Amino acid sequence: MWPNMICQLSISGRLVQLLVYTNVTRYLEFKSIEGSFVFKTNGKIYKVPATDKEALSTSLMGMFEKRRFRNLLVYIQDFDENDPKTFKGIDPNKSTMREVYTKFGLDSNTIDFTGHALALYRDDAYIDEPCIETIKKIKLYSDSLSRYGKTPYLYPLYGLGELPQGFARLSAIYGGTYMLNKPDCDIVYGENGQVCGVTSDGETARCKMVISDPTYAKDKVKKVAQVARAICILNHPIANTKDALSCQIILPQNQVNRKTDIYVCCVSSTHQVAAKGFFLAIVSTTVETDNPEQELKPGLDLLGKIEQKFFSVSDVYAPVDDGTKSQVFISTSYDATTHFESTCVDVLDIYKRATGEDFDFSKMKHNTEDEGQQTQN
Repeated sequence: MWPNMICQLSISGRLVQLLVYTNVTRYLEFKSIEGSFVFKTNGKIYKVPATDKEALSTSLMGMFEKRRFRNLLVYIQDFDENDPKTFKGIDPNKSTMREVYTKFGLDSNTIDFTGHALALYRDDAYIDEPCIETIKKIKLYSDSLSRYGKTPYLYPLYGLGELPQGFARLSAIYGGTYMLNKPDCDIVYGENGQVCGVTSDGETARCKMVISDPTYAKDKVKKVAQVARAICILNHPIANTKDALSCQIILPQNQVNRKTDIYVCCVSSTHQVAAKGFFLAIVSTTVETDNPEQELKPGLDLLGKIEQKFFSVSDVYAPVDDGTKSQVFISTSYDATTHFESTCVDVLDIYKRATGEDFDFSKMKHNTEDEGQQTQN
């Protein structure tokens, strides 16, 4: 259950669009996260600059670097993939992000927080890929920020547990049935190798398709990683966040001499997930050594005094096939990120595997502007 507690939703992101599309947002209320920060090797954290104005005022970089970074942000904001005039010598489908960074003369530190705190990449593999996706991700961050002004992230009041509760209520309207606490669920297959039901406690529910997380189909998944996670109870806000009642901090891999990022998410009574005067901070990363708890130290050090800490290591599983033959479609385990970007990619992948087609956002019947009615600043 711990991974479900730590995620935030990008305001203009695809997952929010999906939630609005399903109409589950009628059962949910959201509140924006107050601060978005990035860690630098000097041990300090800085507000993530996402606009040209913030680029010139940030203390994250020097004077000349500020202007170079501002030029990149202005270029990205003006970029329109349907208007070649906005490309300005860059082929978005062929030019790599490394070439874009070189064109604007950005240094390694600026590249780090641009890729990891704005585009939300988990590693640096994107740098040598076509730049179009990174440009879209940065535009998404800026567009989300412009809608509510504080950060591009939302968090449901009363926690992420409200999401499955909302879908349970929505499912009931359409005749769906939720069966909770069923022990020892086994997937049943027919002679042709396709799923035909799920058995639990002597009862079998017949079906033609199963969509499941890895814990119900361990013969169809493989272990691909581990996630170290510490849930910490604090009685104070995180230092250097201007006493923010909620925030996200990303520690880019190169800033902490790692291969993957470290993530810190902090929420409090403002989101109705902790008693007044207390904070819930979660630090997570992908395990790289035989001492996972020590790997979290850079993030834990940012928290200050910790009243109580709960540490765990979770295995990350991925499906071994696409599920089309058996009609059993398995998701990937939650990763270390504190946002839903990777989870949304997984949801859309399952949709494509199950239906045989991509989800078409352009045909969404529900206006994502409705989301703003369920959001509090």
